[in-house]
Amino acid sequence: MNKEVMIVTGAGQISMAIARRMGQGKKIVMGDKKMENAQAIAKTMNEAGFDVTPVEMDLSNRESILTLIETAKGFGEIKYLVNGAGVSPSQAPVEAILKVDLYGTAVLLEEVGKVIAEGGCGVTISSQSGWRMPQLTAEEDLQLATTPTEELLKLDILQPENIKGTLHAYQMAKRCNEKRVMAESVKWGERGARLNDIAPGIIVTPLAIDEFNGPRGDFYKNMFAKCPAGRPGTADEVANVAELLMSDKGAFITGSTFLIDGGATSSYYYGPLKPEAD
Repeated sequence: MNKEVMIVTGAGQISMAIARRMGQGKKIVMGDKKMENAQAIAKTMNEAGFDVTPVEMDLSNRESILTLIETAKGFGEIKYLVNGAGVSPSQAPVEAILKVDLYGTAVLLEEVGKVIAEGGCGVTISSQSGWRMPQLTAEEDLQLATTPTEELLKLDILQPENIKGTLHAYQMAKRCNEKRVMAESVKWGERGARLNDIAPGIIVTPLAIDEFNGPRGDFYKNMFAKCPAGRPGTADEVANVAELLMSDKGAFITGSTFLIDGGATSSYYYGPLKPEAD
């Protein structure tokens, strides 16, 4: 008997935490651009009793995404999606951030939405950064939500002269993720499936530890010190939200973004993290 299939992209701590929380008894297909990362997560989880197959997958490439989906279909019905893949402002140039985090996520949500099983659900991981930029116009939001995926990177607001740097590109990508989830959730709903977004703040992962110890370390430490929670979060706390969204308890939740940042965004607008307060 075939198992329900869960696609997981991005072989990192958040993806693994969600997969461990929700993947019992399921076939997990773990995709990452670096095969060694996918293999490492698969080994850890398989030795803990899970059933994980690692697959090389480049989120910036539609054909690579389609290959991942075809591999997953070979194991049974695709019932779940966890998208934790992406690059950060300190990892990549503007073009790569937009191609991976914005375009790639849009393609993945679109293509999985074409095959997701009835009763299925997905979560994609965006970021608090999508909340830290001036509001876009209604027309710009509509463009990010509904422009055909192959036309997305041609939008005026995403052209080099309108992107101020890697952080701005990252913010735009994450704003697009949220709008895309809203639009795609309507299509997923036609198949009897749900789709939501989780926007984490600073979560302790190997990448975050590198950031803490790097040139922007003081910025990050100040952010979590001055948020209401007074600390960074953990991957398991993100998995707590994913568990709600992907379980029957979240059956009436779709097309939504859940901000999980210890109140850092609130502090940014109304507290000690407010730019003029520094």
